[in-house]
Amino acid sequence: MIPLSMDNISVMSVQYWHTSFEYFLSSMERCQLKNIELWAGAPHYSYDCFETRAEAEAHIRAMRRQIEARGMQVVMLTPEQLNYPINIAGREAGYRKKSLDYFTRAMEDALLFGADRVFITSGWGLLDEPREDAWRRSVDSLGELCARAEKMGVSLVIEQLQPYESNLLTTCDDMVRMLNEVSSPALQCCVDLVAMAVVGDELQDFFDRLPGKVRHIHFADGNPSGHFICGDGNLPLRGYLATLEANQYSGYLTLEINDSIYWDDPHTSIARSAEFLRRWLPETVEKAA
Repeated sequence: MIPLSMDNISVMSVQYWHTSFEYFLSSMERCQLKNIELWAGAPHYSYDCFETRAEAEAHIRAMRRQIEARGMQVVMLTPEQLNYPINIAGREAGYRKKSLDYFTRAMEDALLFGADRVFITSGWGLLDEPREDAWRRSVDSLGELCARAEKMGVSLVIEQLQPYESNLLTTCDDMVRMLNEVSSPALQCCVDLVAMAVVGDELQDFFDRLPGKVRHIHFADGNPSGHFICGDGNLPLRGYLATLEANQYSGYLTLEINDSIYWDDPHTSIARSAEFLRRWLPETVEKAA
């Protein structure tokens, strides 16, 4: 069994979008956490806020210096994508091309941040069209992006969404089908524990049905919906940790505590979640010689 530790914990910066990036880094430091799942959105970083690519890259380099000066690292770049106008399953060709270009730039940005993973979702289909039509567009788009990712040495990490977010990939069944149909080593699975609980799936099912493909976890509490502070919901978080360890999981668990009720005080949401996890996880695990 591979034991987890606080070294496996990362934090998604999205809940800090009402504060400065410096505040976010200081909060991470106070929580004694070092791994960042960087949300690519204003005001911290969004490539479309810059007039030239050179200006965007200079901003990334400056952010990376801030991060590394505190002994931290970006483990994944997560571009904003659940809102208009980004949708890889969009019906109009121009809409879809814009979305593919957006993720291609995200892969380039991730490498500049020192990360080799980019978070992605399936997109969604129109409610008045056959679901299979949108599904096929999503598969085709992911296939095209994975071909680019393979050349760039980047992995795309896809998760299930909640049914209110998408009518495409929302279950373990959908995840298995999507990874099989795209069939690229560049596409990996992230399990969102809240979305999993909403549809009644079990964490063990993902490991049983996707051996070697579960490479990231979005960790939060819920009831079962919501993305709450660890301990504020009713999800069996200790049981999830045991399942991860039993399956030799050694990747990151991102604290995705992004409910709007925490936006006014994002530090407390992470500090309390880290405190909760420290009841169960050591700070670090000694590596075998």
